[in-house]
Amino acid sequence: MSPGPLRVAIAGLGFGEKVHLPALHDCPLTEPVALWHPRPERLEVACRASGLPGSADFEALLADPAIDALVLATPPKPRFDLARAALQAGKHLLLEKPVALDAAAIEELQRLALRQGLTVAVDFEYRAVPLFQQLADLLSEGVLGEPWLVKLDWLMSSRADASRPWSWYSQAAAGGGVLGALGTHAFDTLHWLIGPSQAVRGQLSTAIGERPLPPPASGSAAVDAEDIALIQMEFLDRAGRSVPAQVNLASVTRCGRGHWLELYGSEATLVLGSGNQADYVHGFQLWMARPGESLRAVPADPALAFPRTWEDGRIAPVGRLIGWWAEAIAEGRPMVPGLCEAVASQRVCDLARLAVPV
Repeated sequence: MSPGPLRVAIAGLGFGEKVHLPALHDCPLTEPVALWHPRPERLEVACRASGLPGSADFEALLADPAIDALVLATPPKPRFDLARAALQAGKHLLLEKPVALDAAAIEELQRLALRQGLTVAVDFEYRAVPLFQQLADLLSEGVLGEPWLVKLDWLMSSRADASRPWSWYSQAAAGGGVLGALGTHAFDTLHWLIGPSQAVRGQLSTAIGERPLPPPASGSAAVDAEDIALIQMEFLDRAGRSVPAQVNLASVTRCGRGHWLELYGSEATLVLGSGNQADYVHGFQLWMARPGESLRAVPADPALAFPRTWEDGRIAPVGRLIGWWAEAIAEGRPMVPGLCEAVASQRVCDLARLAVPV
């Protein structure tokens, strides 16, 4: 790898173009140098807007010695094959989640990355959001005391409109559904904050079972990916104590309450939440109560604040994670969050799917 910023290509032009591209530009340790998309007409639009070169030939992209690393922000189903090919070509990776369709596939990528001596990051960006980091600090200080109960509600309305067109998100075999979209983040957050999960029992359902096909097609198609997931879990905290947890995920809850994490312990109650349905990073607040007290707002720690924010709240935490990734590559050390964390999160998704959907 040449000296200077990490030269990064972006594969996938949805989240990749909207979030990763400005984050890579803003990070002093990285430089976006190329774009990839399988459809040349889509690629041409993005290249014209960004001023970057592009290729619809993934093998040619991997053969380019001027590219050190790739961001893979494609839909889930092709991500595993693309990631495997990139690792075989000697490229460092930043992967969107879900990394693959099951934990065994992620473990295969993990073994390959270790053999190749490459650094792989996974975009669990809540680890980079200031108030989540502040909550992690409070928990590590023992503010909660003995943890008694964890409750996470993530109730969104993004797919509550039945006229929203059918897409890969509608297909379980393509990695669609609320477990991959929200659950992967939720489970990683709880592993980070509480400890490893020990038991999982899921109840999955699909509220909107049919969606219209996108133009120019006509008619509709069946939806078999879950849009509601109710998960009972058990964690082990850092002291080896069992902690029960309830995780409720939905993408079809009209006027849903948003993203709320509640932690109840012997010495305190901690609540972190946001009702902002338009931006899943902006809007969070943190509250705490000691025994006998009412919940009170906890002031944000200025030391954890982003140096810059954007209208799209996702860019700043992704940028912070990109910085961690570039530092890990430069120092030749493992990346956290990386494939180890992705395996743990995906294993919960796999176990939750063992239940028969209703």
